[in-house]
Amino acid sequence: MYQRQFQKLQHQTTAHLAQTMTLLTMNNEELSHEIEKVLNENPALEMSSERRCPHCKRILSPEQICPICSNPKSKKTDESIVFLSPSRDFYKSREQGGEGFLSSDEITSNHENLAEYVLRQLVFDLEQEDREIAAFLLNLLDEDGLIHEEDINTARYFHVSIARIQKIRNIIKRAKPIGVGSSTPEEALVTQLEILGENQDIPKYIKNIVIEGLGLLSKKNYETLSKKLDITEESVRNAADFISRNLNPYPARTYWGSVRNPTADIPTVYMKPDVIIQKLNNDPKLPLIVEVILPYTGTLEINALYKKAIQQANTEKKNDLKSDLDKASLFVKCLQQRNNTMQRLLEKITNYQKEFINKGEKYIHPMTRASLAKELDVHESTISRAVSSKSVQMPSGKIIPLSKFFDRSLGIRAELKEIIREENSKKPLSDNKIADKLEERGYKVARRTVAKYRSMEGILAAHMRKKEKKV
Repeated sequence: MYQRQFQKLQHQTTAHLAQTMTLLTMNNEELSHEIEKVLNENPALEMSSERRCPHCKRILSPEQICPICSNPKSKKTDESIVFLSPSRDFYKSREQGGEGFLSSDEITSNHENLAEYVLRQLVFDLEQEDREIAAFLLNLLDEDGLIHEEDINTARYFHVSIARIQKIRNIIKRAKPIGVGSSTPEEALVTQLEILGENQDIPKYIKNIVIEGLGLLSKKNYETLSKKLDITEESVRNAADFISRNLNPYPARTYWGSVRNPTADIPTVYMKPDVIIQKLNNDPKLPLIVEVILPYTGTLEINALYKKAIQQANTEKKNDLKSDLDKASLFVKCLQQRNNTMQRLLEKITNYQKEFINKGEKYIHPMTRASLAKELDVHESTISRAVSSKSVQMPSGKIIPLSKFFDRSLGIRAELKEIIREENSKKPLSDNKIADKLEERGYKVARRTVAKYRSMEGILAAHMRKKEKKV
């Protein structure tokens, strides 16, 4: 008897660990699909409509973050405030489906092209009759993610108004990669500025530069551009730096690369961040506010009516019902453990990399998955799973992969970019000279490593930079 009990307990422990590890590997988009699937398959599980804090269970309004869990534990501490936060719009319940509703299986393929990738994001935002028009428009995308066909031609083809085509185009442009489906690079940049402007303040002159002076900006003709727009040359340089760091005039290249510089593998694309980091009162001296976003708005729980049904069922049916109940309970426990692991992980990462978050890439501290695993008393593979395919929105609004916090080369590449920015434009530095300057700053790297890092940052070789600056 004891042996049977031990075997049952061992099986439950193994199942618990396996499911927790599977959930831990998923990003929010994948986890959302998994929760939707389990809800559809298991009647013992339900999602309550109330939006509550996952930790203290306080009821929250639709746009509210928990006022208790998001506050510092102590006024003296400067440790990050890390808390779980229910999503505002990630979760789409099955009740919102109905006729014309497409499941994730219907809109997901193993090797999707750019058009399929964008359409998959929009399927819930478009009316049934508009999906065909969207698919038509997306098939017109060029290698840069732009559409050159005039809206009037598409309107005539479908016998609809131009306003309707423009409305669909506007929905497409807000999908990832942001700006996709724009008519021009300027239009793509303006769309990206609008999205960024929802989370941070952006100087108005940046939009003016994009609309009226992109050609001059690309040629680095800052003086002429400053006179044309009646702004300081420093403002133009700041705008150039902002645009190069945050925007891309050719949206498809952010995901697919380009014909001239193709990506070797299809990279991970971050539709929405799994974590949002903000500065408390916008003050770098105060603790960081770190939201670990959950891909659902309600509370996942066991269906109370299902429990009653088990009590009233006969013996044969009771076993089947209890099996569903056990699976539902296990899923809820594994999900909670997954979320707690993510919270603990982010506490360590954000406290250790506070300088990187506040000051930039130059200030990243060397950190390995193995060292973090030791601190958290978990296996290294657990850290790898937790980091895999997750993304973080930094205080600047930029979204980066969570794995970037472990990138040892990031600080060196930041120094490399600074060295090249400061070089004499008439005599660009060779890779050997850059290696020498890096060594002066405490980074000993080989010439071929400099060439590799330069390529990673999209920086041309010395002789090409000289030609570029002459233009």
